[in-house]
Amino acid sequence: MDHFIQLKDTSGVHLPQLFTNPFDYSVHPLCLSAKEHLEHYLPNPQTMAKGKMYGILVVKNMAGQIGYLAAYSGNEQNNAIEKHFVPQVFDITHPDGFFRKEEEQLNKLNRQIEQLLISPELRALNDRLIDCQRNSEKQLTEAKEALKQAKTERAKKRSLTNNSETLSGLIRESQNQKSNYNKLKKKLREEEQQIAIAIKAFDDEVERLKKLRKQQSALVQKQLFDSYVFFNAKGEQKSATDIFQTTPVKVPPAGAGDCAAPKLLQYAFMNNLHPICMAEFWWGPSPLNAVRKHNHFYPACKSKCEPILGFMLQGLTIEKTNNHQAPAITILYEDPSLAIINKPAGLLSVPGKELDESVLTQANALFKDTTGPLIVHRLDMATSGLMLIAKTKEVHEHLQKQFLSHFIKKSYVAILNGVLKSDEGEINLPLRVDLNDRPRQMVCYDHGKQALTKWKVIHRQEGFTKVIFKPITGRTHQLRVHAAHHLGLNTAIVGDPLYGKKATRLMLHARDIEFYHPTLKKQFSFTIPEDTQPDWNGF
Repeated sequence: MDHFIQLKDTSGVHLPQLFTNPFDYSVHPLCLSAKEHLEHYLPNPQTMAKGKMYGILVVKNMAGQIGYLAAYSGNEQNNAIEKHFVPQVFDITHPDGFFRKEEEQLNKLNRQIEQLLISPELRALNDRLIDCQRNSEKQLTEAKEALKQAKTERAKKRSLTNNSETLSGLIRESQNQKSNYNKLKKKLREEEQQIAIAIKAFDDEVERLKKLRKQQSALVQKQLFDSYVFFNAKGEQKSATDIFQTTPVKVPPAGAGDCAAPKLLQYAFMNNLHPICMAEFWWGPSPLNAVRKHNHFYPACKSKCEPILGFMLQGLTIEKTNNHQAPAITILYEDPSLAIINKPAGLLSVPGKELDESVLTQANALFKDTTGPLIVHRLDMATSGLMLIAKTKEVHEHLQKQFLSHFIKKSYVAILNGVLKSDEGEINLPLRVDLNDRPRQMVCYDHGKQALTKWKVIHRQEGFTKVIFKPITGRTHQLRVHAAHHLGLNTAIVGDPLYGKKATRLMLHARDIEFYHPTLKKQFSFTIPEDTQPDWNGF
C-alpha cells in the first residue's frame, strides 16, 4: 500500500534547506498543511477515550512531487483508519508472529504462577500452620506455667527438709519435667516444620516459574529488538539492540521503535522518499500523568527516540540549535558572606552535559575568595531571576537548612497562555521525572514527591494571564507542570517548549526572595522586577 499523500498547491512554498531537528524545532508551514489534511481522517477528539501522539513527515518522491506520510505512536491498530498511516517498523501485533506466540507462553507461565498462589491446598497449608503455631504457643505457655508452679512447690519442700534422698528426688523431678518440656517443644516444632516444608515446596515452584519467566522474557525482548531493524539516510541498517548497546542503558526501553518519528523515517528510506520536514502533535484528551495538550506540537521523546533517531538521521543535514552564547549574571547585592545575583534566561545554574557555562562557573570567576559551595539553589535554564550565592561553607549550610525547612520565601511572576477564571488558589500535584523522557516531569500519585504551589492573578489581558506563583516546595519544573497540567491551571506558561508552546523565551521570572541573613542576624528580602529582564513583553 502506498502511504504517500500528495500535497496540493506547494509551488509557492519555500522548502527548508535543512531537515528538522526532532528535539528542537519550529513547525514548518508544509507540516501545518499536512496536519490540516490528516485531521479529516483522525477520530473526533471528544469521543476518544485517550489521546495519541501523531506524526507528519513531509517528503519528495522520485517524480519530484511533495507529499506527506503520517504515523502514530504505539503498536495498537485500528483497521478503520490504518490505511492512512505507515506500517510499524516491526509488527509485534501480527497473530502469527513470534512475539504473540512467545507472549502466550509467558502468559501461560503467569497463569501457572497465579494458580499456585491462589491454590486451595496452599491456603489450607497456611491455615494449618497458623493453627499449629497458635496451638504450640498455647501448649508451651501452659507447660511453662506448670514448670513454674512445680519449681515453687519444690522450693517449699527443700525449705522443710534436709533429707538427702528427698532432695535428690526433687532434683530428678526437676530434670524430668524440663526434659518433658523440651520433648514437647521439639515435637511441636517438628509439626510446624513439616507444614512449613510443604509450603516451601509451593514457594520454590513459584520462584522457579518466576525465574523461568524472567529468562524467557529477556530472550523474547532480545529477539524482539533484534527484529526492529532501522535504516538511515545513508542506506545503512542497524537493530535496536545494536543501537542501544552504545548508550548508558544498553538495553532498549519498552516501546522503543514504536513512536511516530522512527516509523515515518523508516518508511521514507525504504521507499526512496526524500525527507523534507517533520512534526509531531498530540490529538485527543490529555493523559492523567503527563502534560499533553490537544493540537499542540511536541519534540520527540529522549529515552526511546534519541538513540534511534541519532542513527536514522545520519546522512541528512539537520537543523542545529542556534549557537548558545551564555548571558552573564548580574550582582545585585554582595557582602562578605553571600551575594544575590540575577540569573538571565538561557543560563544553566550548574554545568550540564553539553554546556559548561553556568551560574556556578561565572560565580567561581567573580567570587574567588570563597571557602565553600557557591550554589544554594537552582533555577531552570529558561527561567530568569534571583539566586542566592553562598561564600562560606557555614553560610551555605545555614541557607540550605532554611530551604529545607521552607523558611525561605520565594515568588515568581509568570505569563500564562490563556485566561484564568479564578483569582487565586493552590495546586497540590505530586511530581516525578518522566523516566522515558528526561528532563520532563510528570504527575504521579504513587511515586511522586509532594509539590505544592500557591498562586494569584495579577492581571488579565488579551488572552493572557499574569500570575504570581509562591512555591511551598521546590521540585524540578514544579511551576511549569502545575501551570500546564489539566489538573493544575490547565494553562501553560508562555514560551514553555516542554509543556506548552515554544516562543522567544519562557515567561517565568523569580522576582522576590526573603530569608534570614546568617551573619547579619536579621530578616532579609530582595526584589527584581520582571520588566527589567530582556525579552519580557511588558505585560
